[in-house]
Amino acid sequence: MHSHKLIEQPTILVVDDTPDNLTLMSTLLKDEYTVKVANSGVNALRISVSDRPPDLILLDIMMPGMDGYEVCRLLKLDARTKNIPVIFLTAKSDMEDEKNGLRLGAVDYITKPISPSIVLARVKNHLALKAMTDFLRDQNEFLESEVDKRTREIIAIQDVTILAMASLAETRDSDTGNHIRRTQYYVKVLAEKLRDHPRFSLFLTDSNINMLFKSAPLHDIGKVGIPDRILLKPGRFEPHEFEIMKTHTTLGYDAIVHAEKALGISVDFLSFAKTIALSHQEKWDGSGYPHGLAGDDIPIPARLMAVADVYDALICRRVYKQGMPHEKAVKIMLDGRGTHFDADMLDAFIEIQEEFRAIALRFADSDADMDRKKEYQMQVDSV
Repeated sequence: MHSHKLIEQPTILVVDDTPDNLTLMSTLLKDEYTVKVANSGVNALRISVSDRPPDLILLDIMMPGMDGYEVCRLLKLDARTKNIPVIFLTAKSDMEDEKNGLRLGAVDYITKPISPSIVLARVKNHLALKAMTDFLRDQNEFLESEVDKRTREIIAIQDVTILAMASLAETRDSDTGNHIRRTQYYVKVLAEKLRDHPRFSLFLTDSNINMLFKSAPLHDIGKVGIPDRILLKPGRFEPHEFEIMKTHTTLGYDAIVHAEKALGISVDFLSFAKTIALSHQEKWDGSGYPHGLAGDDIPIPARLMAVADVYDALICRRVYKQGMPHEKAVKIMLDGRGTHFDADMLDAFIEIQEEFRAIALRFADSDADMDRKKEYQMQVDSV
């Protein structure tokens, strides 16, 4: 029991080059504290970074070689020792000396000859303050760790929810679930390519590119509201069918707005998702839908998605068509430069087209995916 109490006692390091002073302070402190001594600044620094560093340091100023001021300065520069409270215990009684000591980071300044009761009281007070400070620091680190953990969990849940919602739309479309993954990465690499472009640099920050990546899968969420007889129709739409199909943009926008209102808070990635869902079918020349926006009136996220979505539609198989070769898809998209697509974005796409091709291969649709789609469509057609 007695040894346990000693282990729990705070440790005081007394630093002084005079043996008598070390003996005096050790005798004064030993009944309440574990005392370590150092007869030089170098020894003091060595003990302070040991496996069992002191809880408080009583430091003389006037020592040969390295004086107390330099010891204190070095202690405060080292992350391992900067939080150990230092009390100067010195014969230097000039006010400027005291100011210099406190400026270096000491918590107190006691002049010799000492009053034992004053020294004990100040040591006790500063140890209590350190204990509280350490407790608060530990609590803050714990709370920060918990917040970080919860944040990662929320982000993971958010990402899974987005993909689940987007996949719900994709399972009803003639596309496969990999379409949302491909377009997500197309948008990301295109945005990164344009990050330093003078027209887009203010908008395409790291944070916004991350939000674009998160929100891109929701671009066609409105397709859940399109009847199967139209959504899964092989071949061209009749004019009235196409008008219904075009409503997937506003249906998607309205669904996200409804979700945002239900949350009761503004969420950055949902703002991007609304923009992409509503406007990714707009064309640079104003011939797109739903609002016939043209040029820079089309939001940047929607323009990025237009490039990604059209490329994927061209190269990928559908239940009613074969996918075309990459080179042919690129040629068709070039024909849309400045009409369907923002010219600068299309030029960036051309420069990184091999990255698009690599993404398409990475998330290629399997034959099993297509077989399931064909089977599903046959079931729908038989109704």
